[in-house]
Amino acid sequence: MATVQVCVLVVVLSTALAEDFKLKYKPSMKPVRLFTEEELQGYDGSMEGDPIYMAVKGVVFDVTKGKEFYGKGAPYNSLVGKDSTRAVAKMSLDPADLTSDTTGLTEDQLESLDSVFEGTYKTKYPIVGYTASRILTDDGSPNEAFKPEDQPHFQMKDEF
Repeated sequence: MATVQVCVLVVVLSTALAEDFKLKYKPSMKPVRLFTEEELQGYDGSMEGDPIYMAVKGVVFDVTKGKEFYGKGAPYNSLVGKDSTRAVAKMSLDPADLTSDTTGLTEDQLESLDSVFEGTYKTKYPIVGYTASRILTDDGSPNEAFKPEDQPHFQMKDEF
């Protein structure tokens, strides 16, 4: 009987301490931000210890945890520090494709882009911001089609 009471006491204390820990613990979360092309270039993996950012479809992802692929000297390093939407769509590392411009892409390339964007980047890497081209139109007015709440890892309280 005493053993059962001790076990119950241990379970109750463990649960109470766990609840207390949950209440005190608040994960740090940096708000998403707007990146200009020049700002994004500073996150190209050239500085050891700095984050590595890459944009696809105007969404800026922190790809630092994949630095063996995206870091300095890594096979896909040319994709980081910029919006590489066209290169992702074409599965290309050609310098001419390292742009956000999707003009002239085939239907298959656009489907591939959407697949990689949804299945790889949005599921694997945290969103840290957006490029100005995603949020603003060419004349600088807000892009009405931009819906940050449709992105994973985004909470409305983090909006700029």
